[in-house]
Amino acid sequence: MKEEIKTELKNDVVEEEKLAFEKIVVVGYALTSKKINSFLQPKLLSLARSKGISFVAIDQSRPLSDQGPFDILLHKLSGKEWRKALEDFRQMHPEVTVLDPPDAIQHLYNRQYMLQDVADLNFSDAYGIVRAPRQLVIKKDPLSIPEAVSKAGLILPLVAKPLVVDGTAKSHELALAYDQHSLQMLETPLVLQEFVNHGGILFKVYIVGEAIKVVRRFSLPDVSKQEWSKSAGVFRFPRVSCAAASADDADLDPSIAELPPQLLLERLAQELRHRLGLHLFNLDIIRERGSKDRFYVIDINYFPGYGKVPDYEHMFTNFLLSLVQSKYKTNYAGAC
Repeated sequence: MKEEIKTELKNDVVEEEKLAFEKIVVVGYALTSKKINSFLQPKLLSLARSKGISFVAIDQSRPLSDQGPFDILLHKLSGKEWRKALEDFRQMHPEVTVLDPPDAIQHLYNRQYMLQDVADLNFSDAYGIVRAPRQLVIKKDPLSIPEAVSKAGLILPLVAKPLVVDGTAKSHELALAYDQHSLQMLETPLVLQEFVNHGGILFKVYIVGEAIKVVRRFSLPDVSKQEWSKSAGVFRFPRVSCAAASADDADLDPSIAELPPQLLLERLAQELRHRLGLHLFNLDIIRERGSKDRFYVIDINYFPGYGKVPDYEHMFTNFLLSLVQSKYKTNYAGAC
């Protein structure tokens, strides 16, 4: 009798799994208007419809608990009220996959902690070494920066970045400080990172679940010892690695243009997915000039501009369907 019940349960789950792929996969989304325009492009919506995926806007004027049902909830909003509503929703609806957990996302919005998992990982394999640059956090008096830099043993020039990443263009601005005196001219709170010459090219590694896509972007130019010794002051840069700065078609030195090894990126992405607890993020990676296999992760962004990535619609729809498939396989395993 018990075996019959178990067999019937297995059959029910198999039937449920079949039905899951015949019904529409509902993806609720809570995004800023800017994110909606850049991410929910017609080519994504069209491909999603053809695969049985429906994107449904979440009404932010109504309680989240009153909306749905959703299979997946996709979001990138800020604010304590939203985080609280989302956490309550996760508790009430554990069957809904939330991309991604609010607490894990918050980790990336503060550059004091953003690269900690990269530093702790101390990644190396047969294909290369990946590190985080040495950095120092300054929260208050700019006049204290020169002494703090000396105590920390950081080597000039230094890249200055705003401490908090809040989605504004200002939070992605960079400054390059060449001398001790100029450090006092910087705005706090900030993070100071040791500058690593990298041929003026960075690699943006876009991660969607287990899939990755790499594109080249122009970055800060190299600084020679001669230039450094003759330079003084603070040089400010706007956001340097946006889509407009694409270097994929540029005529570059092959030693600079060569992409990081695919296997290295796959293993690194797998480790960081686990440590960060995130599915949707990208890594800004540079290769140290003169080295083939020494890399640095200099920034991590949650739910980046996927709309700028070639064929992102295929990568993303495949990922959404894999989440649903994984959920029903888990249910099946639990029934066995």
